[in-house]
Amino acid sequence: MNSIARRKVLMASAGAIVMLCGRGLINRLGGKQTSFIPWEKTGLKLVRDTSYAMGTNVSITAVHEDVNLAKSAIAAALREVHRIEQLMSIYRPESQVSQLNRQGWLELPHPDLVKVLHGAQNLSELSGGAFDITVQPLWEACAQAEKLGKLPEGEVIDRARQLVNWNNLEVSAKRIQFIQSGMAITLNGIAQGFASDRVLAVLKNYGIENALLDTGEIGSWGQKAAGIPWKIGIQNPRQMNANLGFVQPQNQFIATSGDYATKFSEDCINHHIFDPHTGKSPQEFSSVTVLASSGMEADGLSTAAFVLGAEKGLALIKSIPQAGAIATLKNGLVLATDNFPLISDT
Repeated sequence: MNSIARRKVLMASAGAIVMLCGRGLINRLGGKQTSFIPWEKTGLKLVRDTSYAMGTNVSITAVHEDVNLAKSAIAAALREVHRIEQLMSIYRPESQVSQLNRQGWLELPHPDLVKVLHGAQNLSELSGGAFDITVQPLWEACAQAEKLGKLPEGEVIDRARQLVNWNNLEVSAKRIQFIQSGMAITLNGIAQGFASDRVLAVLKNYGIENALLDTGEIGSWGQKAAGIPWKIGIQNPRQMNANLGFVQPQNQFIATSGDYATKFSEDCINHHIFDPHTGKSPQEFSSVTVLASSGMEADGLSTAAFVLGAEKGLALIKSIPQAGAIATLKNGLVLATDNFPLISDT
């Protein structure tokens, strides 16, 4: 889980979840533009806008009778995504995360950054350290080796792993600091989920009751139309044009971690998700998709479960209220929790 990892800039694997809105009503739009489709029978309009942020094409779709209000709501939500990127991206030297990584400390951090870091630490504790935002040194070691056309040597990984320990990150409203010199964090395993939560909050403040959003993690609110839920396809990790099935979430968020998003070897054995305890990529799963009540929770849990593996990972998901998961092992076997509402394409 890292920078140019799961999803570029914090990083986005937009293909991890394929968003299907049914019967061609919505197409993925290139560039920044707006489209709406009137529903004469209901008086509602479907309004959509896109922008590039956090390393992916962010899209927001709202259903409302007032097109201008919906456009204003979406514009405000997209501004919020860019604000979060400017705060948390390791690719922006002025971001607070970049400042922290550069200096080793940060005075008077933004409350949103504190909230995300506290959420990350809670998940680190819950997962026994499987989720750890301090894995950035491992990513840097692999990225540097990749530039030379090779994998990092064992001693390089061992040195980087000595810098990975979420307990060595102190977080308070007044100051954030690393206890150990040389540490660094990446928020790509949780920031996009937080962005999806913020997008929904902005839309709701405008009175939008039905929306579908994709910030790299997907969230849905209400329905696409009366009696018609949003429909989302779960991608097969080894067949980019195929789906494992579909879900029709209402007021939920979906996030995926996969070994194919950014890989350091073509066999997907070495990739961007790291086990903090070994410094290596976990070898049980090819993908894990989590459905949860918040974007930040879904985002973090998908990474934690991927690292933990089948038995412990799915047990973790089962322990979280209203959370479910579907996962594909490297041998192609698909596992799911009992409450994951997978359906066929009917």
